[in-house]
Amino acid sequence: MSEFWADVDKHLIRYGGPWTPEIIAGAEGSYVITEDGRRILDFTSGQMSSILGHAHPDIVATVREQVGRLDHLFSGMLSRPVVDLARRLAESLPDPLEKALLLTTGAESNEAALRLAKLVTGKHEVVSFAKSWHGMTGGAASATYSSGRKGYGPAQPGNIAIPTPNAYRPDFTHPDGSHDWQRQLDLAFDLVDAQSTGNLAAVLIEPILSSGGIIELPPGYLRALQAKAHERGMLLILDEAQTGLCRTGQWYAFQRDGVVPDILTLSKTLGAGLPLAAVITSKEIEETAHERGYLFFTTHVSDPLVAAVGNTVLDVAERDRLEERAQHLGGVLRKGLLGLQERYDVVGDVRGRGLLQGLELVTDRETKAVDESMNAAITRRCLELGLHMNVVQTPGMGGTFRIAPPLTATEAEIEQGVEILDRAIAETV
Repeated sequence: MSEFWADVDKHLIRYGGPWTPEIIAGAEGSYVITEDGRRILDFTSGQMSSILGHAHPDIVATVREQVGRLDHLFSGMLSRPVVDLARRLAESLPDPLEKALLLTTGAESNEAALRLAKLVTGKHEVVSFAKSWHGMTGGAASATYSSGRKGYGPAQPGNIAIPTPNAYRPDFTHPDGSHDWQRQLDLAFDLVDAQSTGNLAAVLIEPILSSGGIIELPPGYLRALQAKAHERGMLLILDEAQTGLCRTGQWYAFQRDGVVPDILTLSKTLGAGLPLAAVITSKEIEETAHERGYLFFTTHVSDPLVAAVGNTVLDVAERDRLEERAQHLGGVLRKGLLGLQERYDVVGDVRGRGLLQGLELVTDRETKAVDESMNAAITRRCLELGLHMNVVQTPGMGGTFRIAPPLTATEAEIEQGVEILDRAIAETV
């Protein structure tokens, strides 16, 4: 084992936070398995992606069959899995979303969506939340504000941040202290208008900000935001990398608000852990883009292997009614988390939907002060007790556990995870 970590230190480029101090040798269902045989309950679904758990038998069967028949093609060639997946995604969505582009990662899908919006509108300015995360490629990174902006030189021109509507830490309030998101949004677009050079192209947002700390948009906010965008001739792009495909208890998070985006991006959950992403838009937008020479060639666009996996994900989601399962298990999870909030003063807030929930830790419920060392200690203790958790430490947003178990988890596994978190908090604080 010491040789392994020596090789890590010698040969790996560090690309984020510290490594989890375990060598992972396998994974099954809701668990990852270490090299020494320890089973760790995975409350992040890998990178918030494995909605069917690890090594789901249907996914395994599809990969084995498809990789031996047709895995990769020239980007201009098409196969049945690609066209089938595009059609089925359109069938799962409201009109007018019916045209799809299949790619690999969330950053890539957001990049393609931004290029689409810029070409169709003939403009280039992009508005996003100040605590957003949309990816690490050029355009996506320029619309990402939660972290990763310092030290890399200028971002793409025309990117504008607006305040994140956080009901737990409101910056605009009604007389009773509740969040006045309408006034916040009005002022935000006054500032957008002041900064714009007349080239507003798109609003790119997540319906629930994950890396920002599981911040859920208040009811009514998304519709009001869409109206602000359309008044200015902008397209609304919704990034449902983590919220799409039943995670929140509905097929898509935007359904709660009765809003249909102009462009939808999917990734993470669509491939259930494999690299698959999609951009979906209307026939009208696609035709305009095509007429203007839309170009987004990549090595792995329309790859048949991962498209076949995407079809299997849809099969399982439909067959096992995963949206209903996420609603039910989300209720079990929320009940457990609210119980922790009742028992421990350090649990300041519980929020989220379905099986994407956040638990924010504070040292004082009045001041909402944060102790990063306490949050890190709870995370370490969870791992020692057999639970993998991820805590967001975005500056100014507190310390929030992002809790996203697989949609295939059992009630017992959800309850086990909450019990381990309960013990870790008790022993740490």
